[in-house]
Amino acid sequence: MDENEKRSGAAGVNIGDDEKQSGAAGVIIGDDEKRSGVAGAKGDNNEKQSGAAGAKGDNNEKQSGAAGLNIDKKTLLGIAGLLLGVLILVGALTQFLPRGEFQVDENGSVIAGTYTEHPDYKLPLWKIIASPVLAFTSDKASVGLAIIAIIVLVGGTFLILDKIGVLKYMMATIVNKYESKRYLLIAVMVLFGMFLSSTAGILEESLTLVPVAVAISLAMGWDSLMGIGMSFVAVAFGFTAATFNPFNVITVQKLAGIPVLSGLWLRLVIFVVVYATLTGFLMLYARKIEKDPTKSPAYESDKKIRERYPIEACRATLGDKQIGKATRVFVISMICVLCGTVTSFILSMVGTRIENETLTTIGSYGSMGCMAVFFPVGGLLAGRVAGLRGKKLFGAFGAGVKTILPILPVILFILAITYVLDEGMIMHTVLNALSSMLDGVSPYGVILLMFVFTALLEFFVSSGTAKAFLIVPLMAILCDLTGLHRQAVVMTFCFADGFTNMLYPTSGLMIIAIGMVGLSYRKWLKWTAKLFLIEGVVSVFFMLLSVAIGYQ
Repeated sequence: MDENEKRSGAAGVNIGDDEKQSGAAGVIIGDDEKRSGVAGAKGDNNEKQSGAAGAKGDNNEKQSGAAGLNIDKKTLLGIAGLLLGVLILVGALTQFLPRGEFQVDENGSVIAGTYTEHPDYKLPLWKIIASPVLAFTSDKASVGLAIIAIIVLVGGTFLILDKIGVLKYMMATIVNKYESKRYLLIAVMVLFGMFLSSTAGILEESLTLVPVAVAISLAMGWDSLMGIGMSFVAVAFGFTAATFNPFNVITVQKLAGIPVLSGLWLRLVIFVVVYATLTGFLMLYARKIEKDPTKSPAYESDKKIRERYPIEACRATLGDKQIGKATRVFVISMICVLCGTVTSFILSMVGTRIENETLTTIGSYGSMGCMAVFFPVGGLLAGRVAGLRGKKLFGAFGAGVKTILPILPVILFILAITYVLDEGMIMHTVLNALSSMLDGVSPYGVILLMFVFTALLEFFVSSGTAKAFLIVPLMAILCDLTGLHRQAVVMTFCFADGFTNMLYPTSGLMIIAIGMVGLSYRKWLKWTAKLFLIEGVVSVFFMLLSVAIGYQ
């Protein structure tokens, strides 16, 4: 969102060209309807008012409520335009680059030395045009469907929580506890996010942390970027510093043909260094913002959010027993999600040890299933405890879904790009060219080139698992030919895949995160530039170190 554009709301509020908004956490005002209040709830004459969570009224009273999560439309339009350009470019490449493919084994892994060109094949233009729809017919459609499902669940649940005042209650509770030790809060939140992703491999689930983290950050006197840094960025960096991650470590090691969970000692060292780097970066940035809030790239948008979501209003909810009870219900559901994540991790480890693929698969994706069940159920139960019933409850959920649906075109473009690359048969052509380029290159050069290639590939193939099946078998062979241990594949894959989860516009999760706070992609890149530079240096250091010490 441009700096001169007026915004209001908490944890990200979307303002259309003709829309005005009011209310805590953002309230969209339509042509016929005005909304106001402090995350209030529409009620009957006989409804009890519930502090800041509810607004008493009769049937003729205007609705007072919250808008939950709203994705900024200007941010999405810019990203969608960029992705459309990428789709056109990729479509053009399928018409001009040589087409070909490697043979794959029964697991879908590429078999080195089997590349064959198909000069007579060319992807029909109509398939490129229809790719946003045809993408759902591919075997990779499940990734897009999972993201869409999470968007729906998160959007609907957060509007309910916002409407009944639970978000404000949670925010005030955390601020009161950590107000005098705010830097400890940064360290704890970063560790929490990195640990979950480094071990259990959560990523999409991190979207549930962003709105709360942003609200807490603003209450602490920081900005929305700090909130994203303590939640989504921390989770992305946990993927980089993966230790037991079932996707970036276990899957990659299996494909590379090396013992599962081997080489753990260096990955633990990397985790500590990456954690210290990110935490230090965020603490220094927090101090900078405390001294001069105008230094924040999000200053203009956050200024309106602070004005309309003051900590005093949040603290007022602490005296409301009904909101407190609703909050406890939701917290219990989050504890269930956490327990499910831990259980999934254990199942994944046990399945790996006893070589039971079914158990490993259940463990790998169990955390997402737990989130998909307990998160919305917790939100609905909390809404019921706070006084929402029947149509009002499910109507609020549906309204929350509508506010976040504008992200769908972006997800469709991302899926379409992957579809065109696969159907156009040019990805394997690029892989084959890379393997030829590495002939005669030193081990130090090979590991750096593998890192660069994997990082660039992330732009087009954001799924870590899909990317692993595509390139890891080939890279393992390249390691053998150049004197590198295959453990180098795991390290380069983690480094390249983790950081780029929050860099490219093809990362749907990153777009959702910055869209929640109305931050433009340009400002996001400006803020993360130094962080990427620092972590790039860390990555190169450990990759070269691994070659020097013969890391296995």
